[in-house]
Amino acid sequence: MTCRSALNRPGGTQSSWTLNPYNGCAHRCTFCYVRTYERRADRPSDERYGRTVRVKTNVAEILRRELERPGWRRQDVTVGAATDPYQPAEARYRLTRRCLELLGAFRTPLALITRSTLVVRDRDVIADAARGAGAKVHFSICTLDEDVWRRTEPGTPPPRQRLRALSLLAAAGIPAGVGIAPVLPGLTDGQASLAAVVQAARDAGAAHLWWDELRLRPGTREHFLECLARHWPEQLPRYRRLYAGRSSLPREEVGALEARVAEARRPFPLRPPDLIEPSNGAEQLALGL
Repeated sequence: MTCRSALNRPGGTQSSWTLNPYNGCAHRCTFCYVRTYERRADRPSDERYGRTVRVKTNVAEILRRELERPGWRRQDVTVGAATDPYQPAEARYRLTRRCLELLGAFRTPLALITRSTLVVRDRDVIADAARGAGAKVHFSICTLDEDVWRRTEPGTPPPRQRLRALSLLAAAGIPAGVGIAPVLPGLTDGQASLAAVVQAARDAGAAHLWWDELRLRPGTREHFLECLARHWPEQLPRYRRLYAGRSSLPREEVGALEARVAEARRPFPLRPPDLIEPSNGAEQLALGL
């Protein structure tokens, strides 16, 4: 596909932008909030989601035009807010790499969000950008439990491979961190599970850490609950209670989760990143679909 714009401004903000070279995601995470937006666009949000990925073949050319505008103020750009910028197709099309080169050349601060290890290929470009206007990489890692990972993130590299990729980026001088996003009630929200991710992130050289709660809006809700029914049916009553008539966790549950994350990171202090706010920041950037 072709696109008419490359940069998208998240609703309600005046100081940041998002960039998504692809639409759709081959990672097919069962909890992905983008399924909601796919459903609104009359595209599949069920098992078919991610079987087709739309490639914005002209995104780099459009991005260059936008960065060349006299009014461009070099505001923060988050790459991959709605779709992972390192789809398998990126190995062929190299659109994310070309966009990163442009952002660096125009001295625009950037942040990458990914679950892919392909980002390591571009550590030279990202390191250059980091030394210029600034660049960060956020690896989404929900859990180190391989059973939970296989069943909820069927198209992603294993969590420990992502941690090795983080180590390589950190060794290249790139500020890289971990987003425990989303935290899954009953599956990854235990103190031991959270502490394991925090410690592994610290050991890998992570510079920052943030987290996000699970939201179950139409499209995401149906698919994720089907996954629960297949693999963890004992969890269904808890989810029906927590998300009864709502798409987010009750406030008291969020507070309790925040406290557990704080406790988990206490022995391994990691600072929050600058370009994305911990807790619910990721989804707020998923606009411009």
